Amino acid sequence: MDSVSLHTMARRYLMSRIEKLPAGHGGTTAARTIQKAVDRLDRDDLPPPGTLAAVLAAAAAAPLDHWPADSGEREAVSAERERFRESVRSWAGRDLVVEPLPYRRVFGEEEAAAWTRRIEERWGGGRPLWVPQIDGDVPEGLLVLQTPAMWDDGPGVEPMRGALRERAPRRVIEIREPGTSGSLIDSDLVEPFYTGVEAVWTDETLDWVVYASHHWTVEVSGTLVPRLRALWPDLDDWLWTAPDWY
Repeated sequence: MDSVSLHTMARRYLMSRIEKLPAGHGGTTAARTIQKAVDRLDRDDLPPPGTLAAVLAAAAAAPLDHWPADSGEREAVSAERERFRESVRSWAGRDLVVEPLPYRRVFGEEEAAAWTRRIEERWGGGRPLWVPQIDGDVPEGLLVLQTPAMWDDGPGVEPMRGALRERAPRRVIEIREPGTSGSLIDSDLVEPFYTGVEAVWTDETLDWVVYASHHWTVEVSGTLVPRLRALWPDLDDWLWTAPDWY
């Protein structure tokens, strides 16, 4: 199996395990920790298959943020780690080409911090765009959208991804609030809405930015604005307006 296929098998496996295992389960914790280690590998720069198999097997031992106190949960962690190791061994011996998943590479802490600084320097320190409770009227050229427009079945999702697909390369930088990982992802993985932590998306040019805030807004600025308007005829129906209590 070639390296990209082997990496893809590992990613698919972990996504499936996390979906199947119950939340808060020791196995789920282990799978998420392994997934983070696997997602830090750059699909564009993977080692040869034999070396990659060893790297993936080593990812099974990635340290947990908190080791469970319950003995049953500790056993679940160990079992999940060994299950992943065995799966890697089985994949490595197969002659199979697998269609890659959309690109995702999780940043280390230093790289995420560096991108955070660059975004703040370009779009504003501390907060990248606009806060409705503080800043008064919406600045000219800034789109402020209602969050539901960008939910999974919202009307703005495909226009947003379509505008991002037009850019080359189709890679987007995603930075979430401190304490969560930043990533370089394919444009089709962008989910631009508030999920309990605020988030910012841009690319290496820094000439556009999307900001999902806890104020129930999704804000878009820069060169993405005209493309989003062109691809989304009903955009104005989803502009944010201040409620009466503001």
